[in-house]
Amino acid sequence: MKLETRKDEIISTAAKLFKDKGYSAVTMRDLATAMGMKAASLYNHIASKQDILKNIIISIAETFTEGMTEIINSETSNISKLKKIVSLHVNITAQNTNGMASLNNDWMHLEDQLDYYLRLRNEYETNFLTIIKNGIHASEIKSTNPEIVMFSMLTTLRSLYLWIPKKEDLDANDLAESLSEVLIEGINK
Repeated sequence: MKLETRKDEIISTAAKLFKDKGYSAVTMRDLATAMGMKAASLYNHIASKQDILKNIIISIAETFTEGMTEIINSETSNISKLKKIVSLHVNITAQNTNGMASLNNDWMHLEDQLDYYLRLRNEYETNFLTIIKNGIHASEIKSTNPEIVMFSMLTTLRSLYLWIPKKEDLDANDLAESLSEVLIEGINK
Protein backbone atom coordinates (compact mmCIF):
# COMPACT_ATOMS: atom_id res chain seq x y z
CA MET A 1 0.00 0.00 0.00
CA LYS A 2 1.31 3.43 -0.98
CA LEU A 3 2.06 5.81 1.89
CA GLU A 4 0.13 9.06 1.76
CA THR A 5 2.35 12.08 1.12
CA ARG A 6 1.74 15.56 2.48
CA LYS A 7 0.51 16.54 -0.99
CA ASP A 8 -1.94 13.60 -0.90
CA GLU A 9 -3.17 14.77 2.52
CA ILE A 10 -3.69 18.30 1.18
CA ILE A 11 -5.60 17.00 -1.84
CA SER A 12 -7.73 14.73 0.33
CA THR A 13 -8.54 17.54 2.78
CA ALA A 14 -9.31 19.92 -0.09
CA ALA A 15 -11.66 17.37 -1.67
CA LYS A 16 -13.62 17.18 1.58
CA LEU A 17 -13.77 20.98 1.83
CA PHE A 18 -14.85 21.25 -1.82
CA LYS A 19 -17.61 18.72 -1.15
CA ASP A 20 -18.78 20.49 1.99
CA LYS A 21 -18.54 24.12 0.81
CA GLY A 22 -18.09 24.02 -2.96
CA TYR A 23 -14.88 24.74 -4.83
CA SER A 24 -15.54 28.48 -5.24
CA ALA A 25 -16.19 29.02 -1.54
CA VAL A 26 -13.01 27.33 -0.31
CA THR A 27 -9.94 29.51 0.13
CA MET A 28 -6.34 28.50 0.56
CA ARG A 29 -6.62 29.87 4.09
CA ASP A 30 -9.54 27.46 4.75
CA LEU A 31 -7.42 24.61 3.49
CA ALA A 32 -4.40 25.66 5.55
CA THR A 33 -6.56 25.90 8.68
CA ALA A 34 -8.01 22.43 8.04
CA MET A 35 -4.47 21.12 7.59
CA GLY A 36 -3.16 22.89 10.70
CA MET A 37 -0.56 24.83 8.77
CA LYS A 38 0.08 28.32 7.40
CA ALA A 39 -1.35 29.13 3.98
CA ALA A 40 2.10 29.98 2.62
CA SER A 41 3.32 26.50 3.59
CA LEU A 42 0.73 24.90 1.31
CA TYR A 43 2.63 26.20 -1.70
CA ASN A 44 5.61 24.01 -0.77
CA HIS A 45 3.40 21.06 -1.78
CA ILE A 46 0.96 22.38 -4.38
CA ALA A 47 0.93 25.14 -6.99
CA SER A 48 -2.62 26.44 -6.50
CA LYS A 49 -6.19 25.61 -5.61
CA GLN A 50 -6.75 25.05 -9.34
CA ASP A 51 -3.91 22.49 -9.33
CA ILE A 52 -5.66 20.59 -6.54
CA LEU A 53 -8.97 20.57 -8.41
CA LYS A 54 -7.27 19.34 -11.59
CA ASN A 55 -5.54 16.61 -9.64
CA ILE A 56 -8.82 15.43 -8.10
CA ILE A 57 -11.02 15.54 -11.18
CA ILE A 58 -8.60 14.48 -13.90
CA SER A 59 -7.29 11.50 -11.92
CA ILE A 60 -10.85 10.23 -11.33
CA ALA A 61 -11.88 10.87 -14.94
CA GLU A 62 -8.83 8.99 -16.18
CA THR A 63 -9.64 6.09 -13.84
CA PHE A 64 -13.16 5.94 -15.32
CA THR A 65 -11.69 6.05 -18.83
CA GLU A 66 -9.27 3.20 -18.08
CA GLY A 67 -12.10 1.15 -16.58
CA MET A 68 -14.37 1.79 -19.55
CA THR A 69 -11.61 0.80 -21.97
CA GLU A 70 -11.24 -2.54 -20.18
CA ILE A 71 -15.03 -3.02 -20.22
CA ILE A 72 -15.41 -2.14 -23.91
CA ASN A 73 -12.59 -4.54 -24.83
CA SER A 74 -13.89 -7.41 -22.69
CA GLU A 75 -15.29 -10.44 -24.48
CA THR A 76 -18.61 -10.58 -22.67
CA SER A 77 -22.29 -9.77 -23.19
CA ASN A 78 -23.50 -6.20 -23.23
CA ILE A 79 -25.53 -6.86 -20.07
CA SER A 80 -22.33 -8.04 -18.37
CA LYS A 81 -20.57 -4.90 -19.57
CA LEU A 82 -23.32 -2.75 -18.06
CA LYS A 83 -22.93 -4.62 -14.77
CA LYS A 84 -19.20 -3.93 -14.90
CA ILE A 85 -19.93 -0.23 -15.45
CA VAL A 86 -22.16 -0.20 -12.36
CA SER A 87 -19.40 -1.91 -10.39
CA LEU A 88 -16.82 0.58 -11.72
CA HIS A 89 -18.92 3.51 -10.49
CA VAL A 90 -19.61 1.93 -7.10
CA ASN A 91 -15.95 1.09 -6.48
CA ILE A 92 -14.55 4.45 -7.56
CA THR A 93 -17.19 6.29 -5.54
CA ALA A 94 -16.74 4.12 -2.45
CA GLN A 95 -13.00 4.84 -2.53
CA ASN A 96 -13.34 8.60 -3.07
CA THR A 97 -16.75 10.09 -2.27
CA ASN A 98 -15.28 13.56 -1.75
CA GLY A 99 -13.47 13.51 -5.07
CA MET A 100 -16.64 12.34 -6.81
CA ALA A 101 -18.42 15.38 -5.42
CA SER A 102 -15.83 17.59 -7.16
CA LEU A 103 -16.10 15.56 -10.36
CA ASN A 104 -19.86 16.09 -10.42
CA ASN A 105 -20.12 19.61 -9.04
CA ASP A 106 -16.91 21.49 -9.79
CA TRP A 107 -15.69 20.25 -13.20
CA MET A 108 -16.65 23.55 -14.87
CA HIS A 109 -13.90 25.30 -12.86
CA LEU A 110 -11.09 23.30 -14.49
CA GLU A 111 -9.81 26.18 -16.66
CA ASP A 112 -6.96 24.87 -18.85
CA GLN A 113 -7.93 21.19 -18.31
CA LEU A 114 -11.63 21.66 -19.09
CA ASP A 115 -11.39 20.58 -22.74
CA TYR A 116 -9.43 17.46 -21.78
CA TYR A 117 -11.96 16.56 -19.07
CA LEU A 118 -14.90 17.10 -21.43
CA ARG A 119 -13.24 14.89 -24.05
CA LEU A 120 -12.81 12.10 -21.48
CA ARG A 121 -16.41 12.46 -20.31
CA ASN A 122 -17.80 12.51 -23.84
CA GLU A 123 -15.78 9.42 -24.85
CA TYR A 124 -17.00 7.64 -21.72
CA GLU A 125 -20.63 8.46 -22.46
CA THR A 126 -20.22 7.49 -26.13
CA ASN A 127 -18.83 4.09 -25.08
CA PHE A 128 -21.63 3.66 -22.54
CA LEU A 129 -24.22 4.45 -25.21
CA THR A 130 -22.55 2.06 -27.67
CA ILE A 131 -22.83 -0.80 -25.17
CA ILE A 132 -26.53 -0.06 -24.70
CA LYS A 133 -27.15 0.18 -28.47
CA ASN A 134 -25.23 -3.05 -29.04
CA GLY A 135 -27.32 -4.70 -26.34
CA ILE A 136 -30.52 -3.59 -28.05
CA HIS A 137 -29.22 -4.77 -31.43
CA ALA A 138 -28.24 -8.15 -29.94
CA SER A 139 -31.70 -8.46 -28.30
CA GLU A 140 -30.15 -8.48 -24.82
CA ILE A 141 -31.84 -5.21 -23.93
CA LYS A 142 -35.43 -4.16 -24.56
CA SER A 143 -35.94 -2.01 -27.60
CA THR A 144 -36.08 1.39 -25.96
CA ASN A 145 -34.40 4.79 -26.25
CA PRO A 146 -30.72 4.10 -25.45
CA GLU A 147 -30.08 7.70 -24.40
CA ILE A 148 -32.82 7.51 -21.78
CA VAL A 149 -31.37 4.24 -20.49
CA MET A 150 -27.91 5.81 -20.22
CA PHE A 151 -29.26 9.00 -18.64
CA SER A 152 -31.22 7.00 -16.05
CA MET A 153 -28.26 4.84 -15.15
CA LEU A 154 -25.72 7.67 -15.07
CA THR A 155 -27.97 9.88 -12.97
CA THR A 156 -28.14 7.19 -10.32
CA LEU A 157 -24.46 6.27 -10.55
CA ARG A 158 -23.23 9.86 -10.47
CA SER A 159 -25.21 10.60 -7.31
CA LEU A 160 -23.78 7.68 -5.32
CA TYR A 161 -21.32 10.03 -3.60
CA LEU A 162 -24.29 11.51 -1.73
CA TRP A 163 -25.62 8.18 -0.53
CA ILE A 164 -22.58 5.95 0.11
CA PRO A 165 -21.15 7.95 3.08
CA LYS A 166 -24.44 7.44 4.95
CA LYS A 167 -24.00 3.66 4.78
CA GLU A 168 -21.30 2.73 7.30
CA ASP A 169 -21.64 -1.02 6.76
CA LEU A 170 -21.58 -0.75 2.99
CA ASP A 171 -20.10 -3.59 0.99
CA ALA A 172 -19.22 -2.24 -2.46
CA ASN A 173 -19.70 -5.61 -4.15
CA ASP A 174 -23.16 -6.10 -2.62
CA LEU A 175 -24.15 -2.56 -3.61
CA ALA A 176 -22.91 -3.06 -7.18
CA GLU A 177 -24.88 -6.30 -7.44
CA SER A 178 -28.05 -4.73 -6.01
CA LEU A 179 -27.76 -1.67 -8.24
CA SER A 180 -27.19 -3.85 -11.28
CA GLU A 181 -30.34 -5.75 -10.45
CA VAL A 182 -32.38 -2.57 -10.12
CA LEU A 183 -30.86 -0.65 -13.03
CA ILE A 184 -30.35 -3.44 -15.54
CA GLU A 185 -33.10 -5.97 -14.91
CA GLY A 186 -35.64 -3.37 -16.01
CA ILE A 187 -34.05 -3.23 -19.47
CA ASN A 188 -32.94 -6.85 -19.69
CA LYS A 189 -34.83 -8.85 -22.29
